[in-house]
Amino acid sequence: MAQKVKLSTIAETLGLSTATVSLALRDSPLVATLTRDKIKEQARALGYIYNRRAASLRTSRSGIIGVVVHDIMNPFYGEILKAIEAELDRDKQTFILSNHYDSVDKQRDFIETLLQLGGDGVIMSPAIGTPPEDIQLAEDNGMPAILIARSIEGLDVPIFRGDDAYGISLATNHLIGLGHRCIAMVGGTDQTSTGRDRYQGYVNALRKANIEVDPELRIPGPRSKQGGFEAAVHLLSLPQKPTAVVCWNDLVAIGMMNGIARAGLVPGVDISVTGYDDLEEASIATPALTTVWNGQADVGRSAARALLDKLSGSHEPDGIHLIKPEMRIRQSTGPLRVPA
Repeated sequence: MAQKVKLSTIAETLGLSTATVSLALRDSPLVATLTRDKIKEQARALGYIYNRRAASLRTSRSGIIGVVVHDIMNPFYGEILKAIEAELDRDKQTFILSNHYDSVDKQRDFIETLLQLGGDGVIMSPAIGTPPEDIQLAEDNGMPAILIARSIEGLDVPIFRGDDAYGISLATNHLIGLGHRCIAMVGGTDQTSTGRDRYQGYVNALRKANIEVDPELRIPGPRSKQGGFEAAVHLLSLPQKPTAVVCWNDLVAIGMMNGIARAGLVPGVDISVTGYDDLEEASIATPALTTVWNGQADVGRSAARALLDKLSGSHEPDGIHLIKPEMRIRQSTGPLRVPA
């Protein structure tokens, strides 16, 4: 087998010390930029591979951050991950990504693997049913955890997410302000803090406006376009069809609008629809989707920064850090149509 290229080999070919080469390959400002570039170019030419395991023994840091979310195919998480990656890149950190698909066992295996690899920390949107002990396991073994999007009771760790109750109340109040009284809510689950908070925001807004909360107008569960489309079929079959729908996220809302259009109705005219998250697709949907900006980039950036600060010795206060949502009014909502 070919021998691995050593730091000393690079140093000898350039007439430099091994210490200088080591510092340059770690982007130390103690080495001039031109010298660093020259050393890196020679390392690539010789086929040198940085030995992360050996470095971690010297520094007690692996440079590896774990990130685990429900499903990367959901653009909501994609926007969070983009912000996390940008922040970690600035600190020369590498992250390993896992989808748990709401499987506690899969999530637990990932955390245990991170611990075995000597991961420095983990950022996670916890799976439904995650016991606090699973996250405490990481903390107790020197791998700090930061939560995003969802909260878990009984944990003293920083949590970054949008103010879901407030955000949904914005959407519901917008529809009430347009004259709607028969307003459905589609999507979400009471098994997550996000689902509970958003439903509570919807209920609070209705009650404040003296509108009765009709259980038949709530369809929990859908989180995808297909789910929204199927929910539209159900709502349009009700004896008293809703005139407006508050959707769990933009994907559900776009599916809902497609279902409404398939039935020969016009979203935003015959039935108003609001989304949640303000994904890139929301503004170019037909019609353009009225939605709630939920600060995904802020969540990702803040979570990554909090973890890096914690690893460097400072400490973000534990508990929930809420990003305040904002309304984005577009074409998918309109005034209640009064029959002639």
